[in-house]
Amino acid sequence: MLMHECLDSWLDWLTHEKRARPNTVLAYRNDVATALAFLGEHLGQEPDLSAFASLRTSDFRAWLAYDTNRAESGKGTPDGRARSRARRVSALRSFYHYLHIRHGVSASALRQLKAPKTRKRLPRPLSRDMARSAASDIAALEQHPLCAARDEALFTLLYGAGLRIGEALALDLRDCDRAAESGLRVTGKGGRERLVPLLPNVLKALARWRSQHPCPAPEAPLFVGLRGKRLQPAVARRVMQVWREQSGLDNSATPHALRHSFATHLLEGGADLRAIQELLGHASLSTTQAYTLADERHLLAVWQAHPRARK
Repeated sequence: MLMHECLDSWLDWLTHEKRARPNTVLAYRNDVATALAFLGEHLGQEPDLSAFASLRTSDFRAWLAYDTNRAESGKGTPDGRARSRARRVSALRSFYHYLHIRHGVSASALRQLKAPKTRKRLPRPLSRDMARSAASDIAALEQHPLCAARDEALFTLLYGAGLRIGEALALDLRDCDRAAESGLRVTGKGGRERLVPLLPNVLKALARWRSQHPCPAPEAPLFVGLRGKRLQPAVARRVMQVWREQSGLDNSATPHALRHSFATHLLEGGADLRAIQELLGHASLSTTQAYTLADERHLLAVWQAHPRARK
């Protein structure tokens, strides 16, 4: 079995069994296809399954060295390039994991390959006042009343429930039918489902939008454009970009920053870290712990403002 055939079956497995996001599948496909192309040249021919299973750690180090040299000649910051290389190593490990499950291929050679170290990026939340007013301020910039109601509902949901933009835009109208009584059932990364309670202001914004929704069928997308199609993340980002520029904010003020703000403001208010993990849909508590680092940074800044903190 040739590796391009294994690649296709792995991508199908990621999509239908692991329910990975389309962007993740596309990025992983490009990453692993590039690695396979190098390894094919390295070996002198496209490797089949047995040849791939016999690869040594030195072969993967040669690929990583090639990838590093190629990345350093491109654009971006050193840390950004390191993150891209770390993602490519992660993609190849995921591919190997699949080959181990389906074909018994050992991943011992790849396990010895060290991924590039990257700096831990701390979430950059909006201020409380800015996050609270973001949805209504963004809606006020829309000229079409339908878009204004939609945007207010969408961005109120992102900050009020901590959803990823992809999770919010994947919702259908029927997903909101019992949200007031039992919460909103959200499908996150890896197909993991979670139940998210909705605040009264979120429910009101959603109700206003639903009363104007152009297609009331239960299976219709919750958030749509003027043509009735499911709203794309790029549209939401552009809408927020206009607001960001008019508000004098930097590029970190994205739809995802509202999710960061949700978690950070909960933590600052004394919420339990495990509860925040459940609300965000993080598989690992270590992912959620990044918010404690951001909170510590905020507390340090407050402490340094004390007169006795100055030398």
